[in-house]
Amino acid sequence: MSIAKESLRMTGLFEAEVLVELMLRHWKHPLAKDRDFCAQVLEAAASALRSAAKGQQLLENVPAKQMNLIAAIWYVESVSLQADPQISKTQLRAREKWLQSVRRALPSCFCPEDVF
Repeated sequence: MSIAKESLRMTGLFEAEVLVELMLRHWKHPLAKDRDFCAQVLEAAASALRSAAKGQQLLENVPAKQMNLIAAIWYVESVSLQADPQISKTQLRAREKWLQSVRRALPSCFCPEDVF
């Protein structure tokens, strides 16, 4: 089974909710305390993983079948920033900082599995 399919299976577990919340809080996402936002991130990550499991490559350096839950969470936040033209500059900077922090802290989640 592919990493994308295994990660998708995880999204239904309570542990996935905990992972999202911990990621948002640890790297100080400005919406980390918003429970609805956390739930939306997990739902969107599950949708991204469904697409990846079907072969759609979402991140340049991550083959579709190797998309993992952390990369999917990062991906949906990245896409949501691009899709929201009304976001304030302050919130945009804080959310971009979160994206940079996650990618810098967990680089192995953003490359093919045979690189690390």
